[in-house]
Amino acid sequence: MKEKVLKTHKGVIHYWYAKNEDKNANTIFFLHGLTADHSMFEEQIACFKEEHNVLAWDAPAHGKSRPFETFNFEDSSEYIRDIINECSIDKAVFVGQSLGGYFSQSFIKRYPERVKGFVSIDSTPYGHTYYSKLDIWILKRIEWMAMCYPLRWMKRAMAKRVSVSKRAYDNMMQMLSIYEKRELCHLMGLGYAGFLQDNCDLEIPCPVQLIYGEKDKTGKVKDYNREWAKRTHYPLQIINGAAHNANVDNPQAVNDCIRSFLATLQ
Repeated sequence: MKEKVLKTHKGVIHYWYAKNEDKNANTIFFLHGLTADHSMFEEQIACFKEEHNVLAWDAPAHGKSRPFETFNFEDSSEYIRDIINECSIDKAVFVGQSLGGYFSQSFIKRYPERVKGFVSIDSTPYGHTYYSKLDIWILKRIEWMAMCYPLRWMKRAMAKRVSVSKRAYDNMMQMLSIYEKRELCHLMGLGYAGFLQDNCDLEIPCPVQLIYGEKDKTGKVKDYNREWAKRTHYPLQIINGAAHNANVDNPQAVNDCIRSFLATLQ
């Protein structure tokens, strides 16, 4: 993976690209979750870069893409567009974990012609009717609610909640290690408040695969995914032995699911 940078008026975004020699190869763009970074996709990158073009980023205000003035989903969609343009990519398959699923749907909302397929990993759908008034009330107040907890305890609790395996726990702790309390809480506020502002009833024109870990305890992710699949008839794969960061807890099962999905796009 070759590291590159996209310069924006709010900061610099770091991304990584591995180009395949096959001119007909699919491009897979991996988009990580809130407070994480591209390292959560190490097992997916290693698996798919031999046969596909592979992209991953540290989202605005995450990982190496810091400091960053602020981010919203409209601007972030433009950054994604600029990245794939820089790489001379027409269409990509978007694989979004948690917040990465929101970034993917935000991009589909604005540039549907640039998306060949969408894999959602422990994310939730765009659509007003999925979310109750209580859900919205909580999401709007995440930042100040998080400020009530000691930083060390909060990081450990977050890592424990999104993982089952030691590998996933350690990976999450490493990704969280760079943040001080105010930055971490503000980042969570930006992510969820930004989603609420960008949320809309969305028809996704490309093929979709839904995935979640059987032990995902983050919010109501499991409930949302079951309802998402019920309403849209998108295929839903439940990953055994995995929590919210399912692709880190059980990478082989997630990779197999992505591989099967890619086969349907040929």
